[in-house]
Amino acid sequence: MPLHQHASERVPHLSRPRRHSLASNTAVRTVYRLSGVAPTTEAMLYALDLALLDRLGADPHLPGALGVPAVYITCGMEHVEAPWCEPMSRSTGITVSESVRRTAAVLLLAVDDTVYAIGCDQGYRLIPDHLKDKRFGLSFAIRQMDPSLIRGAVSRSLGRARTDISLVPGGAPVPLLGIRDHSRIVRSLGGYLDDLPLTRSRYSRGKAVSAQGGCGLRIALGVEPEALLSDLRTITRICREDIPNQELEFVDHIVPVNAPATLDALDEVLDDRLGRPADGSVSAAVPSEHHMAYAEATTYLTQINSPGALRSDDFDLGYVLTRARLAPPGQRLRALREGTVTLAGDRLVRAADTLAVTNALTWLETGVSLGPRRFFLMDGEWYEAGAAYVEECQAAVRALFSPSPSVGLPSWADGESENAYNNRVADERPDWLCLDTKNVANPLRPRDQVEICDLLMPDGTLILVKRAGGSGPLSHLFSQARVATELLQESAQVRADFTAMVTRLSRGTLRLPDDYTPKRIVLAMLLKRRESLTPDSVFGFSQITIAQTSKALAARGVTVEVAGIPQVDADPLPPPSGDAEMPAAVPG
Repeated sequence: MPLHQHASERVPHLSRPRRHSLASNTAVRTVYRLSGVAPTTEAMLYALDLALLDRLGADPHLPGALGVPAVYITCGMEHVEAPWCEPMSRSTGITVSESVRRTAAVLLLAVDDTVYAIGCDQGYRLIPDHLKDKRFGLSFAIRQMDPSLIRGAVSRSLGRARTDISLVPGGAPVPLLGIRDHSRIVRSLGGYLDDLPLTRSRYSRGKAVSAQGGCGLRIALGVEPEALLSDLRTITRICREDIPNQELEFVDHIVPVNAPATLDALDEVLDDRLGRPADGSVSAAVPSEHHMAYAEATTYLTQINSPGALRSDDFDLGYVLTRARLAPPGQRLRALREGTVTLAGDRLVRAADTLAVTNALTWLETGVSLGPRRFFLMDGEWYEAGAAYVEECQAAVRALFSPSPSVGLPSWADGESENAYNNRVADERPDWLCLDTKNVANPLRPRDQVEICDLLMPDGTLILVKRAGGSGPLSHLFSQARVATELLQESAQVRADFTAMVTRLSRGTLRLPDDYTPKRIVLAMLLKRRESLTPDSVFGFSQITIAQTSKALAARGVTVEVAGIPQVDADPLPPPSGDAEMPAAVPG
């Protein structure tokens, strides 16, 4: 009896659960949150691609042990002979026949009012892409992940048709990954979790718990029914009630366009563009959730508005655009949304060989302008360029101002020169070294000199000092910080000259390692005609440049802090003698 008949008309393959005395209390699973699926057994079953499940010979089960509405689908996919056997027999003259068996399982369950799907092995392929909440796993990650121990990230750059994958097995702070940018969309984060009441945490005995969050959430979940439901409820609560970590909130700054009128206008412009001959304005990009399948695929089956499909060795952009152009006006985007691109590991493209079935539109990237506003299509969704620019710059500037500054600097008297001030600071702090006007040779032009910093702390922190009445001097300060960092990191000669100069000028009391590179820079600033230094009091142009500087240095592993310098006005001059105010007469 085919799977698409009502579940109650088919006897499920139920068996008594096995018990293993040494079994683990948790298992690493990938869980998805489904959108638009009612929390009932019947709705969950019919949300699946029943025709695909029939082709795979899948078996439905209705587990009662969980105590919530649930559907459990399992299947095995077998090759009598592995795809590599026949071509290798022709290459070697030796006939070898090996069979292949792959398995797939997916559990759909309603936890209160939320429907989750948990895939095992190839089970993720049984969950239709359009049902997956694309930001579920990422939403959990930015609320629960330790921003100083990020193990990996996948990000996309608007308008560049490029996916960047960063892997740091031991974990690293977010800035080192270079993903904090107003034009970059983070699709996945992996790392270590802050302490949270999950089953794995109770049994890990102080060991760090890791997770990977993107469209889905890959995490260790409880195995027993009560533990599994408890873990899913905890995840639900975190996503619903917790706020993002301050250092990860930038991930939420860029969101798809959702204004209906704007979306209609963008679709209309793109539909018209797709009806014209290809001009290079539409490019191909791998869908974010399928870069692993893309790396494995050897065959592509593209089917758009036609009963037939194109078989190719790679994604064929020309064919996709041709099929869209042949559709009637107003129907071209719909043809791409309904069209599919199947990635497979063998040219026969049997069910067992299929790696992913994707929406054809998700392979296209393009830019569209509506008046002065620019938009980009990515993963089938529209994003506005620059929509998060101001917010991201402001957030980057705010992060530089610590509520408890690590460095306290003395007041700077009006009329006191910068060099005099720096020398006075070093005199008041004998373990600091004044390096103002003490330069090293520029390796790009040896006759030119470069000032690395104004003050050097015993721990190797560079302090750059500037009094400014406008954005010009601050731009010089920020440029100096970047140049000093790059030269010390990239030039062995500059490192040697700088460390030798520090030893000489400190008379041996301060010695830096021969391979010294800065880990922290303090930008000490006094803004004229400003009562105090705050993120809002920084000049507008300087807010942009300091945000850019901090991101560039953070990507090089250098933290930046801004410290305000208090100002002391010069003593007021006494009033002229002729206009001097006479003291009041003393009664007497």
